[in-house]
Amino acid sequence: MKQEKIPYKIYLNESEMPKAWYNLRADMKKKPAPLLNPATHKPMTADELAGVFCEELIKQELDNTTPYFEIPKEIRDFYKMYRPSPLVRAYCLEEKLGTPAKIYYKFEGNNTSGSHKLNSAIAQAYYAKKQGLKGVTTETGAGQWGTALSMACSYFNLDCKVYMVKCSYEQKPFRREVMRTYGASVTPSPSTETEVGKKILAEHPGTTGSLGCAISEAVEKAVTSDGYRYVLGSVLNQVLLHQSVIGLETKAALDKYGIKPDMIIGCAGGGSNLGGLIAPFMGEKLRGEADYRIIAVEPASCPSLTRGVYAYDFCDTGMVCPLAKMYTLGSDFIPSANHAGGLRYHGMSSTLSELYNQGLIEATSVKQTDVFEAAEYFARVEGILPAPESSHAIRVAIDEALKCKEISEEKTIVFGLTGTGYFDMVAYEKFHDGEMSDYIPTDEELAIYRAKLPKID
Repeated sequence: MKQEKIPYKIYLNESEMPKAWYNLRADMKKKPAPLLNPATHKPMTADELAGVFCEELIKQELDNTTPYFEIPKEIRDFYKMYRPSPLVRAYCLEEKLGTPAKIYYKFEGNNTSGSHKLNSAIAQAYYAKKQGLKGVTTETGAGQWGTALSMACSYFNLDCKVYMVKCSYEQKPFRREVMRTYGASVTPSPSTETEVGKKILAEHPGTTGSLGCAISEAVEKAVTSDGYRYVLGSVLNQVLLHQSVIGLETKAALDKYGIKPDMIIGCAGGGSNLGGLIAPFMGEKLRGEADYRIIAVEPASCPSLTRGVYAYDFCDTGMVCPLAKMYTLGSDFIPSANHAGGLRYHGMSSTLSELYNQGLIEATSVKQTDVFEAAEYFARVEGILPAPESSHAIRVAIDEALKCKEISEEKTIVFGLTGTGYFDMVAYEKFHDGEMSDYIPTDEELAIYRAKLPKID
């Protein structure tokens, strides 16, 4: 029964939690382009991927037709520790803005890792344990993914080796220590532990690193260590699949009160949060059942969708991973060290890239100081200190709500609040002290990286 007053927080019952992940690709008429073997330029096979990824995750990665994958009971039981997460009506924000818009946010920060990343981390750790592996390797940018994976590996008694982007390693010592508390080893990347790390350091002395660098090191470590596999916190199809639990819960909560959003907004780095949030809504859009305006928000300092090119590129700086067709700035691109968020990836999920190429989603980029201005405002009004990544979505949600105010138009806005920013206080400090700048790469800079893209027939 619908209520006149929507609660501040809409919770699902335990019995209403999703029992299956939704595979958005099953409803895409034009599928994302396949991963290519960098040596042959042929689509990667399951056998070729087996030395890098877990067997069950490879099946999920390559499956473009199965609409739903059952969530194993062990994972659903783990989810119950922090899921279902609340869908919050931002009444206070609406009032302060004086907007007729209705604003909702899906809050994913109610777990120790502080973000949505745990949704996929526990799934990937589960499949690694099921396969009988000793441990896994990974990369992390701002640290949310590394924290989440260290928690998941601790739960399943797996070893966890994390390569953390060097500038984040130095700026966020407490995030690093949370990972170590859960038993993970954490190495600043690029490092001298791997051959590819040494190569990157030789070519880029003094570099502060990037996700592309850290991925290269983590993959090398996995393939040269017996009983280990590599796991990734974003970009891949399997990760978007696991993160669909966010969107499925969001839609179920909205449906409970007969609410249909006009626009859905999410931050976009590699694509895990945005892809998970929009999954069931995009499914309806693809099937012609409903329409939504979907906006991907990325940093102006790392604008893969808005200023990148749609082409095959290496997923990593060291060029040891498969080639993926995506919007990319070039695998050599390294964002400014002053960039405070974790959205430091040179490319974008192949699935989201294809949707963007088809005009099914929009993209916009925002400056860092504008992002932190919105983050501070949101913290003061809604009482949650948001992660810098999520604050990109907050910025655009506020802007859209103010547009509604200008034209006296009532719209329903939903955005993803991926987590909290309590480990990001160095960035907040720089903002408050006026030391944060808005680095935006020039067209000339981007052209240099674009020229290095691999040539695919």
